[in-house]
Formats: sequence, C-alpha cells, structure tokens
Amino acid sequence: MKPGVAPRVLVIDDEAQIRRFLDIGLRAEGYEVLLAADAAEGLALAATRSPDLVILDIGLPDREGHEVLAELRQWSQVPVLMLSVRDAEGEKVRALDGGANDYVTKPFGIQELMARLRALLRVRATAGAAEAPARYDDGRLAIDLARREVTLDGAPVALTRKEYAVLALLLRHAGRVVGQQQLLREIWGASHAQDTHYLRIVVGKLRQKLGDDPAAPRWLKTEPGVGYRFLAEAAPDRDH
Repeated sequence: MKPGVAPRVLVIDDEAQIRRFLDIGLRAEGYEVLLAADAAEGLALAATRSPDLVILDIGLPDREGHEVLAELRQWSQVPVLMLSVRDAEGEKVRALDGGANDYVTKPFGIQELMARLRALLRVRATAGAAEAPARYDDGRLAIDLARREVTLDGAPVALTRKEYAVLALLLRHAGRVVGQQQLLREIWGASHAQDTHYLRIVVGKLRQKLGDDPAAPRWLKTEPGVGYRFLAEAAPDRDH
C-alpha cells in the first residue's frame, strides 16, 4: 500500500446484499473495492490484484472460508477479516488460529467494521509487512505461489498438497531456518507438532521430485535437529 493511494479491499461473500452494502460503505470511506461471490473468484482476484486487505465470509458456496484462508496464507500475509453468522467461540478461535487477523459476526455495524479495517491497515503499515514473493525463478526451479505451479527446467512438477505446502512455507521464509515444529503446526496442525517423521517423508519426496541431493542441496537444506532452509540462490521475482 503506497502513501496517497486508496487502500484496495477485496470482499469475498456470496450474499449479494452484503456485497452491495460493503461496496457502498467502503467506497464512501475512500477505499477501492474488489468484489467476489465465491472462493475461486476471490482467490483469483487476491492473486492478480494484490489487495491491501481481504474481507472473507466463512460460508461460501464452493469452498469454506477456512480453506480459502489456508490457501491464501500459503503465499500471502495480507490482513484478513473473517465474516460469519457463526458466533461460537470455537469458530472464532479456529479462524484466528488459521491466520485471520480479525473476526466479525453478522449482522454487524458498518462503523465498527470500518474501525476494525483501519486498525488492521495501521498495523500493517507500521510493521511494514512484506508480502511473500508471488514467484520464485532461478532459471531451473520456478515456483508460482499464486497459481500453485511448480516447474523444473520448464516441466511441471506434480506435488501433493503437503509437499506443496512445505515448499511454499519454506519459500516464504527463504534464506532462514524454519523449525520442524513450526512446519508441523502450520501444515499438519498443533496436535502433530512432534510427528517429525511426517516431515522427513515429505521433504524426502520433495527432494526426489526436484532432483535435490541432500548431501549437496541446491534448494532444500536440512539444519540437523532444528529444521529446514530454502536456499534462494537467485532473488525471487516479485509479481505486484
């Protein structure tokens, strides 16, 4: 988000009335608004239009909002405010633990919502939150996080959901060690934080598919007893 430029807010909600209500309210406050009626359209807009904030409904027709949030978090740290008619504490905890920045229950007041949006945008501006690279390409390995595509020497690499999630998380922290427990918690869940054999199996298969020798790694380096590091030899391409 650049100074003097209207913040861009993406609204993903299947209720036309809610979309109209938010479109009018947000534009009146000076925001640029993007509207999506389902998960597929919302993720496509998030990938191509780089919103500064996302308002995400939990109950979508094609996928649950929690799934959308999980996929979004694989390649973006954009602030997400979840909307839902479900007001149970467990539902809110699940959303926040899944990476949401705030949670508002329907029906809601527009002024309260605006105050929450301003707070999220202030935090983001103060922290100078850096977006994860949308693309990485070193001439051999190319990873497009927005499109969930991985190619090696121009040929597609077929990865399982867990293999892709591990690779994406390591890329988001390129050059830094990511601990085994963090990888397990974020990808398998808190109850699997000690199941390091899951991680060894997935990283082993990733290396096989990428042709990455663990004794002389080009991309995936093991830090014994600690975790793993993505070796970014070339600067990732930024697609903004």
